[in-house]
Amino acid sequence: MRILIVEDHTDLAGELVAQLSATGFTVDHASSLKSANELVETRDYSLALIDRRLPDGDGLSLAPIIRAMHPSMRILMLTALARGNDIVCGLDAGADDYLTKPCNPDELLARVRASLRRIGDHGPMIELNNLNFSTDRREARINGALLPLQRRELELLEIFLMQSGRVVLRDRLVAELFGECDDIGLNNLHVLVSQLRQRLKEHRAEVEIHTIRGVGYFLTKRKG
Repeated sequence: MRILIVEDHTDLAGELVAQLSATGFTVDHASSLKSANELVETRDYSLALIDRRLPDGDGLSLAPIIRAMHPSMRILMLTALARGNDIVCGLDAGADDYLTKPCNPDELLARVRASLRRIGDHGPMIELNNLNFSTDRREARINGALLPLQRRELELLEIFLMQSGRVVLRDRLVAELFGECDDIGLNNLHVLVSQLRQRLKEHRAEVEIHTIRGVGYFLTKRKG
């Protein structure tokens, strides 16, 4: 799963990225509302961890934007604004949870895990024919048997399943999986898609990855 951290304090942001990455999450960091908006517009996140006091405004203003674009995305506010009215305003604005600084690292992880278990659109399990993907355990199975995948193959499959039946632009995939959109990134994406196709075929997954040349890819149930 991919998590977005919106925090302008560099040291704290680094600690949060390291903490969540160590538990298996893919983590992006934005230090302003502007950069956070750009990431939300181009990438899918399971959860956003947002500070309120940002250089260009109140992080709470991101909540309605996220709700409109990604209804199933979870929003956790992490802020020093700890008065009762601040918490009420945060929850009323669309946040799913509200943590105050300083926050115990173990409590933070527990809140993140609890919030992710409540993802509404897909739930903890995504199914497409005989392929099952567990979003909490981050593993794929075909007819109940574990599908061995490398980290980026697993991330790519998760993106395809989250957007099942819809085209995912290749530039977006390159940005999410490799961080830069250039000729090298596009070539790496082509190789990665081919590898995932081969693994799905070898393990008899009843799904297909389709290519729209020059545009992107999409995943569907296999016909016949």
